[in-house]
Amino acid sequence: MLTGREAIISNRVLYRVSLNRILRGQRLRIVREFVALAALLALWAVTVYALLGPNPLPGRIPTHFDLAGNPDGWGKPEALWLLPIVGTFLYSLMTVVARFPAHFNYPVVITSANRATLQHLGLGMVGWLKAEVIFLFAGIQVSTIQAARQSRGGPYPMLFAIALVVVFGTIGWHIMAMRRTVRLNLPR
Repeated sequence: MLTGREAIISNRVLYRVSLNRILRGQRLRIVREFVALAALLALWAVTVYALLGPNPLPGRIPTHFDLAGNPDGWGKPEALWLLPIVGTFLYSLMTVVARFPAHFNYPVVITSANRATLQHLGLGMVGWLKAEVIFLFAGIQVSTIQAARQSRGGPYPMLFAIALVVVFGTIGWHIMAMRRTVRLNLPR
């Protein structure tokens, strides 16, 4: 049994540990959001510079590539607006979805004991996926612009392989963390 003074010290330590965890989670959320927003702004900047900058693109650019990275579809340079528009839509959609973690479809049973941890993990997954998808779009856009300017192959096939590993790795890691949380009944 703790004495009065020991109980006060114990409560202060627990409060500090909890506060540090919350602040660390907030900082990580801010970093994730900054990374995703920076990628979105870079995607728009690259597109605007390529289309409106001093070095114009040719009248016909590659718009689709086969698995080896060779162009197999062609179009006008204005087709480059598609990725920033879709990227902005996905960024906005994922930002709105992240406001409602209670409505996520979790791969485990939610209880009052694990709700906060599962929602934290779900929000983390959505945040990282948002950043990863926007970075993928930026990589595709830069590769397409380079292919148009240099008349060479388009996005490197490894770009897509790496993107798939990263995206599915993120999903897998978060699902495993959710299952581990339920199995061990870990509080946040």
